[in-house]
Amino acid sequence: MIRARRARSIPILPKFLRSGVHLSMDPRSIVIVDQVSSSAKALETLVVKLGFAVLGIAGSENEALPMLARVSVALVTVPAGNAQRIAASALLRERSCAALLMISEVDEAALLDAGVRKPHGYIVRPFTDRELGVHLELALSKLDAARAVYELEDRFFATSIDMLCFLNFNGHFKRLNPAWERTLGFTREELMSRPFIEFVHPDDRERTLNQNREVRGGGKALGFENRYLCKDGSYRWFLWNAAPDTAEQVIYSVARDVTASKLATHEREELVRDLQAALDEVKALRGILPMCSYCRRVRDDNDYWHTVENYISTHTTTMFTHGICPSCVVTEIEPQLSS
Repeated sequence: MIRARRARSIPILPKFLRSGVHLSMDPRSIVIVDQVSSSAKALETLVVKLGFAVLGIAGSENEALPMLARVSVALVTVPAGNAQRIAASALLRERSCAALLMISEVDEAALLDAGVRKPHGYIVRPFTDRELGVHLELALSKLDAARAVYELEDRFFATSIDMLCFLNFNGHFKRLNPAWERTLGFTREELMSRPFIEFVHPDDRERTLNQNREVRGGGKALGFENRYLCKDGSYRWFLWNAAPDTAEQVIYSVARDVTASKLATHEREELVRDLQAALDEVKALRGILPMCSYCRRVRDDNDYWHTVENYISTHTTTMFTHGICPSCVVTEIEPQLSS
């Protein structure tokens, strides 16, 4: 009985190392990752026959990592029972090329359960030469499409007025746009070299970490505000919106500098308080005041009599100074001087 050939793939966009650097490489170059040298050699012969160039053969994932910047596709043989391990490997998280995983039939379900749906493709062994060639061509096509998308994203990052960032779940910035340098004065390299929380105002750190923990848990930050340190020692207010990508262990965020509006709001609130205080003073003096026709004292609500000065000082913030008017100089002071 002849067993039917089976090949399956998930044609999804490849991922790039998010460095903003576009790679110079042979567009049909491949690195083979296989622990068994004999099968790796056989695979190399097949790949060359299909019209691809093999730039290297690696016996392990760590050995393959330095080669990824020079190739378009990593062709990875996954030993039976290793699907979940390969799903969590650095080979699939940090690379600049497409990946095509060659797996056994028993590992297909485990691979999907582990979340390896994108940006990777896979093919189930056994497969024909033609089937491998089709999946490699598909990987290259998706790579080209993803590069075009990334170039557009890169231009968007460079020209955005707002501050855009990718924040790793480990607390370090992964990618920042130039707006950060214009706003804070630090270079992007300086900002990415330290945990993000070190740039947050000490009074805002606890609630910022709580918000970060909530987002990493699957929530979102909508309209969250905190203060960030500038290189000159001052602080600026940021308004944040953020959402997590659990599969990539990263938080995508956009921040807007709202320092000017914060200051304007504070000044407006002070003005309102001053106006309210003035209005309260007016209300305190509003109405008919009972005044003695002879001594000109004013009666309060408790039936006590006060001088006008004392009454106004008690019910307002007005303070009095004393002088002599011209009329009193003529009628009072000059006669005393003459006598």
